[in-house]
Amino acid sequence: MADIDFTAQTTIVTGASSGIGTAFARALAQRGSDVILVARRLDRLQELASELEREHGVRATPVALDLSERGAGQALAREVAARGLAVTGLVNNAGFGTDGPFHEEDPDRLQEEIAVDVANLVDLSRAFIEPLRQSGRGILVNVASMAAYLPGPDMAVYSAAKAFVLSFTEALWYESRSSGLRVLSLAPGLTRTEFFDDLAGGAYDGRYQTPEQVVETGLRSLDRGNRRPSIVSGRGNAIAVELGRFFTRRRAVLLSGAFGARSRNAAAVPAPTPAPAGRQM
Repeated sequence: MADIDFTAQTTIVTGASSGIGTAFARALAQRGSDVILVARRLDRLQELASELEREHGVRATPVALDLSERGAGQALAREVAARGLAVTGLVNNAGFGTDGPFHEEDPDRLQEEIAVDVANLVDLSRAFIEPLRQSGRGILVNVASMAAYLPGPDMAVYSAAKAFVLSFTEALWYESRSSGLRVLSLAPGLTRTEFFDDLAGGAYDGRYQTPEQVVETGLRSLDRGNRRPSIVSGRGNAIAVELGRFFTRRRAVLLSGAFGARSRNAAAVPAPTPAPAGRQM
């Protein structure tokens, strides 16, 4: 399979206003791809678009869109068509998580989570997969999570949603093998983003990657062709996922629940107060 000529690409990036989405937009623009930046916060998108056009000479188009609204993918397709843009790539990055015991979670918030993480990811993929396939050189990246590989007690809906993303994307990879479209499910582990701002328990304790490291993993995999349908970002994360395959389902759920609880509890412990200058503890 030939190398990707990003200078001939126009790539949609959802969730582009922060975190992994912003990192994807910058990396793609650096490689020469025009980008369509999608998120709710138009001011952030406009600022990023100006930066990318100034620094990389690409066309960057901000589009404000609420991906929790039904049919957002089709709405974006109409908007893109109205602007005369021919899309060859799609990075479905937008998403958020909720945490806590399922019976205590807000039903409306859960519906929004399913809409963004599952329903509109499918809608976006369906809206654009034909032009992506027809281009013969496009990319489709769906951002999943390490949570896709194990049930997640206290993050039951998020883990199930990302398991859907993983399975869905791997199936599209198979269907698209002869089209020239490169399809990839990219699974980050703990990453320094605003994701944890939505979680009642806040950040987890553990080793974090930067958004740029996650994006580098995804683009490096795409550069190698369409050889694998999914990849986990971070060597330690990938090893943890592989080890999980050796456990029974019961054991996997027990370990996942215990690990999550321990990580949340450790993160909740306040850091020691630094000693005054000139003293050592």
